[in-house]
Amino acid sequence: MFTWRKSSYTAKDECVEVLLAETVGVRDTKARQLGQLTVSRAAWTALCSVVQPPREDRG
Repeated sequence: MFTWRKSSYTAKDECVEVLLAETVGVRDTKARQLGQLTVSRAAWTALCSVVQPPREDRG
């Protein structure tokens, strides 16, 4: 079973949640009723590689 996970990099009441499944769901915790953005795993991986440095470069 897949579960939504909150980002650890956002403020307490201003979070983004991600659902990692066959596709990736992204939603705003303050507006869950508005639905979610769904992207392919390949698109999610590409986004993460751009906005997050490789593990070996993290301090």
